[in-house]
Amino acid sequence: MLVLDDFATMDVGIPGQFFHIAEDADRRALYDVRTCTPGGLPVRCAAGYSIVPDHDLSLLEWADTVVVPGVHGGAPFEGSLDPDVAAALRAFRGRIVSICTGAFVLAAAGLLDGRPATTHWRNAARFRRLHPRVLLNPDVLFVDDGDILTSAGVAAGTDLALHIIRSDFGTEVANKVARRCVTAPFREGGQAQFIERPLPPAQGASTESTRAWMLSRLAEPLDLNALAAHARMSVRTFTRRFREETGLSPARWLNRQRVEHARQLLETTGLPVDQVARQAGFGTAVSLRQHLHAAVGVSPIAYRQTFRPQAALRSTTSATSSS
Repeated sequence: MLVLDDFATMDVGIPGQFFHIAEDADRRALYDVRTCTPGGLPVRCAAGYSIVPDHDLSLLEWADTVVVPGVHGGAPFEGSLDPDVAAALRAFRGRIVSICTGAFVLAAAGLLDGRPATTHWRNAARFRRLHPRVLLNPDVLFVDDGDILTSAGVAAGTDLALHIIRSDFGTEVANKVARRCVTAPFREGGQAQFIERPLPPAQGASTESTRAWMLSRLAEPLDLNALAAHARMSVRTFTRRFREETGLSPARWLNRQRVEHARQLLETTGLPVDQVARQAGFGTAVSLRQHLHAAVGVSPIAYRQTFRPQAALRSTTSATSSS
């Protein structure tokens, strides 16, 4: 972590908590989390305390990933950056991650020009004025652009942290981290930020129980009429409330849960692909292949090869023998 003055307190805590507790099946730590500041000096936050790091900017010379927490003001909010910090970030050749307004730091270093990024929606107008060459999308939770990843405000940093853990080590590891931190294990990066907009009163009704019901029946056909009936709402009211609470339509939300369940089955079981497809609610291996490729860009066999190479080899051999 590269922490600057006027840092956002929760943003600093997220990497130290989520990455620190990620473990493999033998309970070995999967990440080594360390913190640095310019000159290795203490940095202070608006909450009235300072942190004293163990490292200076030389930490970036051998780190694999650099996480830049958000800041609440200072030079990055004026479009400038300490020259030593800017030089260290530009020289870094690993993965760079920003949480919330940490995107201002990356942009001030010139790392985001011509690239997609996000930040907290409240700071979007300022960001666009300072950095018009950045392809800013303030409506999403996080943006994964390969070697540079940016997240929206505060809690969206947890979504990005889990996305990184999931990408590095698989769904099972990420879900264990989420359970330990008592947070939702999966929110897609393209989901809308919870932007301040006037909404009609909910009048005590919620789609939460229906979402839980949907999760327990992923393998079954679930149409909009059945979902609305379970929630005891009209289709129109159910669809509106569902979108207000999740940022997604019922169909898109259900599809994402099915993809996530299929990924977990591919990672943790040796089930044939067609059986994975049925249990996840896609019906056929062809349908699963299409949805998985749209979500992560690979086929089920290729995805399984990443996390269960021997199971993938058996699946491929079995498919070849039966053809």
